[in-house]
Amino acid sequence: MSPVPDLVLRRAHIPHTTGSWDLVLRDGRIESVVPAGRALPQGPALDLDGRFVRPGLWDAHTHFDQWTVRRRRVDLAPATSAAHAAAVMRDALAAADTASASGSGSGSGLLVGYGFRDALWPDAPSLAALDAVSDERPLALVSGDLHCGWINSAAARRFGVRAPDDGLLREAEWMALLDVLDRDERPGADDHRAAAEAAAARGVVGIVDFENADLLRHWPRRVAAGVTALRVEAAVWPGRLDEAIGRGLRTGDVLDPGGLVTMGRLKIIVDGSLNTRTALCWDPYPGLPAGHPHPCGVQSVAPEHVEELVARAYAAGIAPAVHAIGDRANTQVIDVFERLGVPGTVEHAQLVSAADFARFGRLGLTASVQPEHAMDDRDVADTHWAGRTDRAFAFRSLLDAGAVLALGSDAPVAPLDPWVAIGAAVSRSRDGRRPWHPDERITREAALAACARGRTEVRAGDAADLVVLDEDPLQVDADALRTLPVAATLLGGRPTWKNL
Repeated sequence: MSPVPDLVLRRAHIPHTTGSWDLVLRDGRIESVVPAGRALPQGPALDLDGRFVRPGLWDAHTHFDQWTVRRRRVDLAPATSAAHAAAVMRDALAAADTASASGSGSGSGLLVGYGFRDALWPDAPSLAALDAVSDERPLALVSGDLHCGWINSAAARRFGVRAPDDGLLREAEWMALLDVLDRDERPGADDHRAAAEAAAARGVVGIVDFENADLLRHWPRRVAAGVTALRVEAAVWPGRLDEAIGRGLRTGDVLDPGGLVTMGRLKIIVDGSLNTRTALCWDPYPGLPAGHPHPCGVQSVAPEHVEELVARAYAAGIAPAVHAIGDRANTQVIDVFERLGVPGTVEHAQLVSAADFARFGRLGLTASVQPEHAMDDRDVADTHWAGRTDRAFAFRSLLDAGAVLALGSDAPVAPLDPWVAIGAAVSRSRDGRRPWHPDERITREAALAACARGRTEVRAGDAADLVVLDEDPLQVDADALRTLPVAATLLGGRPTWKNL
């Protein structure tokens, strides 16, 4: 007698086929795919009633702790000016004080806001403006791109830093403080479980986590505590590279008994971001004052040090993933990969020099991109990268050049929702606006594959990491892709979300 399967999916539609099919799932894989109605093994079954089954989706770039704590922070995304952002914090502080007076909250601790984008604000942040909100309670406002923060004097005292007149800390100085904020707000297992299950509800089966934390230890503990809705590739940053090498860890090594967590890549950040005007470019940013120390952006890690880190990691079996946003940063990173002759991933690749597209393909590089950033930043790019946006967020050009494309969110910078990324990549539009550089749109199949690690088929022998949809994403209106309902998600044949 044949062993009982883990699950049988009955009457499914699958890509590139006609009719309906039954899928037998066993030991985490698809054991067989047969025409619907044939005799099947007895066991648990799920009748899909003609719904569409596709490979499960991945988010190729997340900061999972940041995404998890975002819901606790004051929402600054609507702020249209520095004065507006300060007013939002003032209202939040008043609400917190009221809650404290009623005994339902604490009115003395750090108050954190998230999501401001100041690149197009008509006024400038200042230390005085936040001190006017509160000169006693620490306030920290995290930018939407995570690359800068706006603090008041009380926060500066708390964290032992000097606040400049504008109250803004950028890049390395801010990243160090952001790490302290993360420890203060450290989410628990229930928070991580809720965030993981919310991702599963959008068809996500796995994430690449680039949080600057001890992920190689944190994630196995989370899984042991019941955070089991996702597969996770856990990255290391340069400060933890020696430890990873000392432990003999290599990219792809399994880190937990259930096989959900694997060793990921070495994350290196070589420049800043567009919204903070620190992405390293060949041309200067417009409107900067004379004598600005970084008119073309910030070089966070020198090319020779990038090369040394990549070479050392690769020799130890740890693959590299290098953050490069500006065109000069991308050229430098591609130069490193070319000199070393090793494969790798360029994270973001937002602005690419015309001559560098072909090198992505020739060197076999992966461009890990976030399509929703193009929608968030189109006006910022038109202002600060004027005359260059024909090669900004250029997903079609990267694909045509032979690059491997991987789609992600950079959550919390954009939502941890692959359908948002797919919709943005396919339409290059949002909120009823005309498509932005429509020549850079990619096909639905290309976008779906880039969210599924290249998988486009549902075949016997594949991992039973699957998403079930009420509608065919190849047929729905492009605008509907962003909110496409998910009927079920399966991880290794185990439902992690079901709404059937």
